[in-house]
Amino acid sequence: MEAAARRRQHPGAAGGPGAQPGASFLQARHSSVKADEAASTAPFHLDLWFYFTLQNWVLDFGRPIAMLVFPLEWFPLNKPSVGDYFHMAYNIITPFLLLKLIERSPRTLPRSMIYVSIITFIMGASIHLVGDSVNHRLIFSGYQNHLSVRENPIIKNLKPETLIDSFELLYYYDEYLGHSMCGCFTPTKAENSMPGAALLLVVPSGLYYWYLVTEGQIFILFIFTFFAMLALVLHQKRKRLFLDSNGLFLFSSFALTLLLVALWVAWLWNDPVLRKKYPGVIYVPEPWAFYTLHVSSRH
Repeated sequence: MEAAARRRQHPGAAGGPGAQPGASFLQARHSSVKADEAASTAPFHLDLWFYFTLQNWVLDFGRPIAMLVFPLEWFPLNKPSVGDYFHMAYNIITPFLLLKLIERSPRTLPRSMIYVSIITFIMGASIHLVGDSVNHRLIFSGYQNHLSVRENPIIKNLKPETLIDSFELLYYYDEYLGHSMCGCFTPTKAENSMPGAALLLVVPSGLYYWYLVTEGQIFILFIFTFFAMLALVLHQKRKRLFLDSNGLFLFSSFALTLLLVALWVAWLWNDPVLRKKYPGVIYVPEPWAFYTLHVSSRH
């Protein structure tokens, strides 16, 4: 009698005779979902995203500007320039901020994958540092960014001609390999609304990524990453899982970047000189090539 009464009071107790088949599994699964939902919610990391945006604008976008502003005699052509020091600081600070973001993320990738991604980023950034440093010195010698390597007047006269191949190899390391490796790691995280501070950071963040995509010539890598993010967001949405404020901030920044790149390409679509410099299906002119062609040449 007492046992029957206990069973009537707890008809669905896990493991009891009155429990429905699979009840224990469903209860455990429900608890796991609740735990995952609690773990996937993270506050907006205003400090880290602000530092990211600030150092991107100062150390990356501001790097070539600083090289134009500081007197050349302060940084001789056979020594590191002010831009090189900016680049060195960028190569140290960016991986550090990425690691801090990963530390705060409720879900992280396997540690070995994180290590490989960070190492790859640093290697690509270092290649880019060397390429940009040499390119800066070539500009002072008359190199024109809007022309290809072989079409530049100062390159055409090199003897022996095999030296031109060496400069093309340097260009490949800088513009293709280095930029691709720099852009291979993106911190993504999976509150469905952004605070006001995040909204204010979206515009400078998206504008910087536009500069990174166009000047770095990594549009293919960027568009692949963006649509991979979009597919993941839509897939998770079907499971009633939504981006937190950090993921929404990054996704919004990338969406703005895509819009800015589209407007940039549309504006320069019929430019004959840049069209010749960037042949092929993917036409995304570099801002500094536009600057040397249409701005600096007028002064």
